[in-house]
Amino acid sequence: MANIIVVYHSGYGHTARQAEAVAAGASAILIAINAEGNLTDNEWSALEAADAIIMGSPTYMGMVSWQFKKFADASSKPWFGQKWKNKIAAGFTNSATMNGDKLSSLHYMFTLAMQHGMIWTGMGILPSNNKAAQRNHVNYVGSFCGAMSTTPVDASPGEMLPGDLETAKLFGQRVAEVATQWIAGSKKDASFSKFID
Repeated sequence: MANIIVVYHSGYGHTARQAEAVAAGASAILIAINAEGNLTDNEWSALEAADAIIMGSPTYMGMVSWQFKKFADASSKPWFGQKWKNKIAAGFTNSATMNGDKLSSLHYMFTLAMQHGMIWTGMGILPSNNKAAQRNHVNYVGSFCGAMSTTPVDASPGEMLPGDLETAKLFGQRVAEVATQWIAGSKKDASFSKFID
């Protein structure tokens, strides 16, 4: 079984609830970036030991939160040692509007993962985009490169739509499947290399 970490920042609890759904699908450990944008030394060590890192942030003003950006900048230390290279990576975000420039946040996470030499995992879930589709259907927001959810600005975390949370859970399952396949393939390659060295 893959060792998966969901590392996220949440300002008002909505992204935290999305993170919980992703973690449930992936059987992952949750690590919350605190209000000052920091992690503990033990949490950094857990990220280094992980097989997969799923990143999450709300989208504020068309980008990740400053707390997530501080975490990303602090990851230059493991970057320098290539500690996250070849780990599976993925991302998710929430904002108050259907668009809200959430894609900018996912692209930021993707770029961060590429900086680290990670392997990005997209949704692998078709969007609900026919006439019969309802707002509460899976992947109604129609994202491909990571999970998106939409929560009105005056809605509590408890009012998040089950469809968005189910999307997050299925996304977590997808990342876990990819990570498990990646690990199995790496072990197979390592075994095969014994015969060709």
